[in-house]
Amino acid sequence: MRLSIIIPCYNEEKVIDETISVLLNVAKELKTKDIVDYEMIFVDDGSADNTFHVLEKHSNIHREIKIIKLSNNFGHQKAILAGYENSTGDLITTLDADLQDPPELIGKMVEKINKGFDIVYGARNKRVDSIFKRYSAKLFYWIMKRMGVEIIPEHAEYRMITRKVLTAFLQYNEQNIFIRAIFPKLGFLSTIIYYDRPKRFAGETKYPLSKMISFGIDGITSFSIIPLRVFTLIGIIISIFSLLAIFWSMFSKFFGVTVTGWTSIVVPIYFLGGIQMIFLGVLGEYVGKIYMEVKGRPRFIIEKKINL
Repeated sequence: MRLSIIIPCYNEEKVIDETISVLLNVAKELKTKDIVDYEMIFVDDGSADNTFHVLEKHSNIHREIKIIKLSNNFGHQKAILAGYENSTGDLITTLDADLQDPPELIGKMVEKINKGFDIVYGARNKRVDSIFKRYSAKLFYWIMKRMGVEIIPEHAEYRMITRKVLTAFLQYNEQNIFIRAIFPKLGFLSTIIYYDRPKRFAGETKYPLSKMISFGIDGITSFSIIPLRVFTLIGIIISIFSLLAIFWSMFSKFFGVTVTGWTSIVVPIYFLGGIQMIFLGVLGEYVGKIYMEVKGRPRFIIEKKINL
């Protein structure tokens, strides 16, 4: 079998030498697991540092190292997609460049594939992140589950798939792609390998809180209409409370404890005005997704390929 290893990169200058060294050692060991050939596809997602030049240096030495240079920073999901579309392996695995997804697990993933599985997910058993990062991640997975988005808890993008799974995956052509929620929907036989996540070798996280929130919103609005249904329910509840407010106003008026006109003006303005703004914001998210889809713009643009 031929193995494709896809590594999205964004400003990974400090870690990329070590990543390549580790992956080359892992690739040598895979020769004993029916892997007769391999390729490493590094996708430079518009890095602002010397990531591309470091990769280019290694690609001149090792023909197995292939590079896709995107013309701009299109985002982590689009970088993975570019790697998927240009891979040639019978087995395809994706992992981040920061070595927090241990490449040594690739051999175990191959063993699972040999046992008949088509998708092998790598899921984190223990995090070494800050307390805030750990609990915000738990909150993220909890919210996604409640919103009906089917994802594997503690699984990011570290997975191995077979060629037939990739063929099915590439039929999804949406602009706002949320990769980790698509694979569980494909229905192929899958399993999970758990691992303890080590500390980042170098550099800093590419997913601060703001990006995590944006990522979560993209995931929910791409795979679930539950928010729209929730706000429909809230609208019904507000209507009920409005009726109660009318009865309360009549009661207060009867006992003469109200300021004339205050209840009928101020309460509806503040209450319903705020709710309407929230509703419009949620509806706008979905309309915005439709807007991006119908324009049909390219999901990424490749500036340069090396060894491909």
